[in-house]
Amino acid sequence: MKENNKTYKNSKLETFFNIFFIIIGGIIAGYGLESILIPNSVSDGGVTGISIMLSAVTGVSLSIYIILLNLPFLFLGYKQIGKTFAIRSLIGIISLSISTSVLHHVPTIIESNPFLVVVSGGVLLGIGMGLALRNGGALDGTDMLAVLIAKNTPFSTGDIIIAINIVIFSFATLVFGIEGAISSLISYYIATKVIEVIEVGFDDSKSVKIISSAPEEIGEAIQSRLGRSVTYTTGTGGFSKEKVVIIHCVINRMEESKMKQIIKHFDNNAFVTFSDVAEVKGGNFKKRDIH
Repeated sequence: MKENNKTYKNSKLETFFNIFFIIIGGIIAGYGLESILIPNSVSDGGVTGISIMLSAVTGVSLSIYIILLNLPFLFLGYKQIGKTFAIRSLIGIISLSISTSVLHHVPTIIESNPFLVVVSGGVLLGIGMGLALRNGGALDGTDMLAVLIAKNTPFSTGDIIIAINIVIFSFATLVFGIEGAISSLISYYIATKVIEVIEVGFDDSKSVKIISSAPEEIGEAIQSRLGRSVTYTTGTGGFSKEKVVIIHCVINRMEESKMKQIIKHFDNNAFVTFSDVAEVKGGNFKKRDIH
């Protein structure tokens, strides 16, 4: 019972911090919009971008459009992804909406420098949206729509998101002009890259699979020279029908070059694959000290 109580408390604490960081993400994104992008006639992609353009044309508060336009997508998120995601996304969107309203009259921190505008604005948006996504929520409903469309078409979610935003940025030329639309596109691209960093981290991991005639030598060298644990599995060659030993290991991106050197030293003809890994948990991934 004590163990269950401890697990329950840890779960509640984790949920609290998830929601806390989603709210912080909404505030950061709102600040990026109101203090950098919007005053310089630069928009965002997705539902937020549509909200910015409608607000500019009609004069109605941006915060109202952010809430109203995202409501249908929150329903989609609830149906397609789950209740927890929908609730956390609602919290994030409300945080973004309130932030844009409260911060609407904050001084513009960057003016007359297009490069700094798109870079700094994109970074702030990316940090805000990345924090929300990393903690199980979202600040924009476009992704939810893309997931639904992808299920009924031969296109991927990424392709659909790109197509939606091409349409949005095309309309942005009518509101902010061609220069504003191009700046918006660049800022959006920067934001997506920052989101990847926030979700994956700088120290992203790679999964390595090695088929070699010297599996034990390579495995021992990986453990002694990289401090990484390895797993051996057996397989059968499709053409040769011979038994082979497969070495599996997870490393970070800075260790990739050294891994290649180790493999080449023992078997220059080894078959090797490197795959990106979004997240690693549990097991024996922690690096051991090497001397």
